Amino acid sequence: MKLEDEIKQKKFRNPYHKLTVNIIYTYNWMLPLLRSATQPYNITLQQYNILRILRGQHPRPSSLVLLRERMLDKQSDVSRLIDRLLVKNLVERTPCTEDRRKMDIRITDDGLNLLQDIDAKLLRVDDFLSRITPEEATQLNDLLDDLRG
Repeated sequence: MKLEDEIKQKKFRNPYHKLTVNIIYTYNWMLPLLRSATQPYNITLQQYNILRILRGQHPRPSSLVLLRERMLDKQSDVSRLIDRLLVKNLVERTPCTEDRRKMDIRITDDGLNLLQDIDAKLLRVDDFLSRITPEEATQLNDLLDDLRG
């Protein structure tokens, strides 16, 4: 459905204004889909993002700095997120052997298993996105990269 029909607004200052509104609207449209995959496990999207990063690093440890750099939501309090994941036994934190001031953070087997379950649920998001072709998805990715670039 067209943005204009969804928000009942026909006038925009220019195509860039419409693009801004469209990106925000689409983000908010996708959030419930993403949350539906993580909420049954009592995991926030930010916690899910941390687990994804740690899985990508596995079995190598990660630092808080690395996690902060790679987070999708740059405003996230990574230390607090790690503390909550520790309580759930999804990550482990140990002193770094090379620098006592740092901590090594790793995903646990429970964390890896949880991600596998969530990944299966996220196939629903792929189904929604398959309304456009893989070529169109690639083009949209390229355009968004250009926009940020």
